[in-house]
Amino acid sequence: MQKGTIIVAAAAILAAGIAGAQSADDLMKSKGCLNCHTADAKKVGPSFKDIAAKHKADPKAIDKLVENLKAAKGHPKVNATDAELKTMLTQVLATK
Repeated sequence: MQKGTIIVAAAAILAAGIAGAQSADDLMKSKGCLNCHTADAKKVGPSFKDIAAKHKADPKAIDKLVENLKAAKGHPKVNATDAELKTMLTQVLATK
């Protein structure tokens, strides 16, 4: 394989990974989060604003919440990868 072919192949793989990545908003819609949560008002579950306020002082909040969501502790189990959960939780915890 020539050097140029390898570069093109690597670029194609990188582009496919980027194209496959979903935004936090898209993930929250597809995983059903918005059925029970909104950004600033209690629905079935607490608002994202309230969740962010509750965990703002905890530097390990994302990791703890990922584990809770995967284990269905205090929340129905979420069928998502760790990366997807971290993407969603990063946005939730940034809600003001």
